[in-house]
Amino acid sequence: MRSLFVFLTAMLMIQGAAGARNILPLPAHQKELAIVIDDLGNDMKGTEEILHLPVTLTLAIMPFLPSTKADAENAHRLGHEVIVHLPMEPVSGKASWLGPGAILTSLSNEEIRNRVEKAIEDVPYAVGVNHHMGSKATADERVMRIVLEVCKERGLFYLDSKTTGKSVIPKLARELEVPYLENKLFFDDVYTLQHIGKQAKHLSHELDEGESTIAIGHVGVTGMKVAVMLKEFIPLYEKKASIVPLSDLIPEYHLIDESMP
Repeated sequence: MRSLFVFLTAMLMIQGAAGARNILPLPAHQKELAIVIDDLGNDMKGTEEILHLPVTLTLAIMPFLPSTKADAENAHRLGHEVIVHLPMEPVSGKASWLGPGAILTSLSNEEIRNRVEKAIEDVPYAVGVNHHMGSKATADERVMRIVLEVCKERGLFYLDSKTTGKSVIPKLARELEVPYLENKLFFDDVYTLQHIGKQAKHLSHELDEGESTIAIGHVGVTGMKVAVMLKEFIPLYEKKASIVPLSDLIPEYHLIDESMP
């Protein structure tokens, strides 16, 4: 089990790159782009197409679903990075959208911890966590403190998907010394192909400005559209940045000691 003995916060890199905007854009070989695909684990549309894209992606896989383990195994075999896509309570939305083992604000501390630990154990090869939905839970300091404490104990980083502007994750991650990152763009927050293409172009412009950045898409309703869009835009992105797994955006992540208890 990894032990985090150094405070690693990827926000130092992201903020530093943003500050460089006022001087000169970073050259392409110094910029990094992490593409995250959410909602794997339930044999959703676009999964196979995403898995076979010709770059290293970070795939966020939901626990306790029919293809959770198969998707994680395939992702790892094909060279992608795996994180846990932890279902968490939203401000609004159907409970059925959450899936099993969801983290709810009504749960006791013990039950939250138990559910987080089981979710992590259910997703093979996971090196980090982000949340599915979660606009209510990620604004709750009690809930997120427990989630992040488990991440620290397990040596996992946390990606704040930014499903709410009230997220307490940055504050608590700094306090608890948990490596964290923040999503910058959703490709498919609106489901139309026109919007997905617009977001893809916006990401390209962001890379022109010299930022290392993170973007999230999904399998499922928009899965095929996202796969088609990425297949088209990946060659353009590769001219402007290195496409990397999320963990590459965390300074010195490779130095985390995996041998310590």
